[in-house]
Amino acid sequence: MKYELATTSWDEKEFAAIQRVLEDEITTMWDKTRLFECQFAAYVGAKYCVMVNSGSSANLLMVASLFYRQNDQLKRGDEVVVPAVSWPTSYYPLYQYGLKLKFVDIDLQTLNYDLKALENAVSDRTRMIMAVNLLGNPNDFAEIKRIIGDRDIILIEDNCESMGAVFEGKQAGTWGLMGTYSSFFSHHISTMEGGMIVTDDEELHHILLCLRAHGWTRNLPKENRVCSSKSDDKFSEYFRFVLPGYNVRPIEMMGAIGSEQIKKLPSFIEHRRKNADYFMRKFGDSPFFHVQKEIGTSSWFGFSLIIKPGVPIDRKTLVNYLIDHEIDTRPIVAGNFTKNKVIEFFDCELSGEMTNAIYLDEKGFFVGNHQFEITDKIDYLVSIINKFVREKGIV
Repeated sequence: MKYELATTSWDEKEFAAIQRVLEDEITTMWDKTRLFECQFAAYVGAKYCVMVNSGSSANLLMVASLFYRQNDQLKRGDEVVVPAVSWPTSYYPLYQYGLKLKFVDIDLQTLNYDLKALENAVSDRTRMIMAVNLLGNPNDFAEIKRIIGDRDIILIEDNCESMGAVFEGKQAGTWGLMGTYSSFFSHHISTMEGGMIVTDDEELHHILLCLRAHGWTRNLPKENRVCSSKSDDKFSEYFRFVLPGYNVRPIEMMGAIGSEQIKKLPSFIEHRRKNADYFMRKFGDSPFFHVQKEIGTSSWFGFSLIIKPGVPIDRKTLVNYLIDHEIDTRPIVAGNFTKNKVIEFFDCELSGEMTNAIYLDEKGFFVGNHQFEITDKIDYLVSIINKFVREKGIV
């Protein structure tokens, strides 16, 4: 590809980190993972971080942990407001824990919540709002907090696409009670697979540690918020199970790689933002496409292009043309998720019409951003689109 969706962010430092793990002969989650958790928590400004094997697992544990608090537990049947555009594993844990999903339309400019539609959707039955920060763009959390007001509504964040994004001086992923991140290959940092959950809540931190590995007490501090106190008898304590957990631990290589990647993250984000400035100079006034409107300071996961109403461009034809010219593209996340057959399994409802989500699903796609300068790739994209519109006689 001349313009790839994603490229490796590793160099010799990551390979050396893997080699050190192999030489230590401790490949399961251990000290290097714990070090990375501390480094990542410090980077985003959270008290606690728990690393898992994927961003999807991070979402699973984030939702699961809310069922095991001593107070203010979620219960099956509680209503959760979600945006109509996101990745499937934003929704699946909510279904798997018996929550009722209320889908809300997105804003065609920001690609995050349509704030008016969100306000209309929130009711006395609403127990939680999941904010999904799409393609690097944080939500308007000041407005979401205003909508919540003094009601007992939990706010959580799926920030898997928006590591490094900032709203009003605060990192995306830290505005809610918990937030999740992904370190998959194509994301802002890569630890092969991987995900993180951050929170300032000590009890939730302890619950997450327990749920991550079998529901046992082994990884909890001696004095903790799950089982109060652990005994000193390791023979029995190491095999004491107190919560119905999972095994979604990362391997030690992921933590070791993460410690190298987190050092590079500020530079990665800086390059992405510079690339976005250049992309906006080229496409911000396009007669053919809407591009994403930044909220706060985006970390620009990728660049969305949505064909404007009335423009006679067929998306499928354009996408195939771009692929033929070695430009990689994808739908905008999963598009309008409510169109999928899988929601027949959900307890869910649609709050109003999903007008913008449907339009995005039919007319939108995105191209990649990278952790290095890509002005040449953006220029190539411009040239190929201009060639396309000339050949099709579009004015």
